[in-house]
Amino acid sequence: MNIERMTIETAREQVARKQTTATALAESFYKRIEAEDSRIGAYLALSRERAFAKASEIDRLVADGAPLPALAGVPVGIKDVLMTKDIVTTAGSKILKNFKAPYDCTAVARLERAGAVILGKLNCDEFAMGSSNENSGYHPVHNPHDLTRVPGGSSGGSAASVAAGMAVATLGSDTGGSIRQPAAFCGVVGLMPTYGRVSRYGLIAFASSLDHIGPFTHTVKDAAIMLGVIAGRDPLDSTSADVPVPDYVAEVGRPVKGMKIGVPDEYFAEGLDSEVRAAVEKSIDDLRAAGCEIVRITLPSTKYAIPTYYIVATAEASSNLARFDGVRYAYRAEGAATLSEMYRRSRDEGFGAEVKRRILLGTYALSAGYYDAYYLKAQRVRTLLAREFETAFAQVDAILTPTTPTPAFKLGEKTNNPLEMYLNDIFTVTADLVGIPGISVPCGKTRAGLPIGVQLLGKHFDEGTLFRVASAVEHAAS
Repeated sequence: MNIERMTIETAREQVARKQTTATALAESFYKRIEAEDSRIGAYLALSRERAFAKASEIDRLVADGAPLPALAGVPVGIKDVLMTKDIVTTAGSKILKNFKAPYDCTAVARLERAGAVILGKLNCDEFAMGSSNENSGYHPVHNPHDLTRVPGGSSGGSAASVAAGMAVATLGSDTGGSIRQPAAFCGVVGLMPTYGRVSRYGLIAFASSLDHIGPFTHTVKDAAIMLGVIAGRDPLDSTSADVPVPDYVAEVGRPVKGMKIGVPDEYFAEGLDSEVRAAVEKSIDDLRAAGCEIVRITLPSTKYAIPTYYIVATAEASSNLARFDGVRYAYRAEGAATLSEMYRRSRDEGFGAEVKRRILLGTYALSAGYYDAYYLKAQRVRTLLAREFETAFAQVDAILTPTTPTPAFKLGEKTNNPLEMYLNDIFTVTADLVGIPGISVPCGKTRAGLPIGVQLLGKHFDEGTLFRVASAVEHAAS
């Protein structure tokens, strides 16, 4: 049984037809993790007992001839910022070492109700803050295509585990590109749904107005299946949208002839790697050959996206992470003489350098005398970006850009230059700021064999169109 490129459809079908069992499938993936993960570092914790309990439940359904749910027996992994009851949930941080969540994240609960087998928790940049997975409080993740390179971040473990065949699909989170960028670096499909399309209940917050939950998979069809399971209104999350969930799978493979695809000039400027440019331009040519009309568009405020993002995101992080004070849960410094000292030492010892940097930036942006100059101005630019996308989508059905300016870079290459690291998100942060959906699809490789991703952006709650166009890109690249 070859599990390295196994799809959701294949896994479910093999279990349903009794070609294997859900239990045997889970065992095969755990053996794969045991053999490969010492080199990659994708998993922070394994949930064998929970996985085999669910697998046994699926096997009983098969034996009884009962109808099987959409993800019956499918082995999946969960980014460690998503709560999983009675399983360690650390957000990749030492401050939450050994913390066990008292409840399941809604997205995780929906996966399990659909029959998914949860293999374990996946490594990430601490509190999802990073573009390389080098900010994990435990160890970095290595790119399966080249172990000397980063897998991208912050959902590096989620992307790398799918790429290395250590899960059929995974969940990650995206605040500024943390699903799409690692998907591009690792050569898998990564989907960030519309803000509100998937409940954030049980997601450890980084920036509440920017955080999204979405899947990593081998194929566009698998991403459509995953979204169909986790999408929909959740009364536990007031920001989740009461919008019907369509049949996303039905959009996969539909003809794209006559569709208008926008290509923004600002995303093809100086600094774009030549091999990335060539691969993305080939995807544009492939869509043109499939009957799409390619429309040049402009999004002039794109140049303000990075500074806007790093004001809004850090301000919200400063507020959200105030709860980690050493009192209510998580790490508490020992030997402090006063309450104030205990607060300071707990946070200083528990948080890593990048998290501290972002808390400081955010606190400064929100402080008296600077709120209007920074945070309020950033929110105004955010509105300007949203209006530019609205104007663009009045002309086109979807927008196509590179996912990243370069292929995966070397471990340690950018750790001493935070600004250079932040610029890796230059093509992805705009979608988070305006709340639209985006998907990264593999579209080629460099001469050195590193994956390249193309990004497609869509209108609010129009993930169906993204799946339709993404499957055309996928078919042309295969």
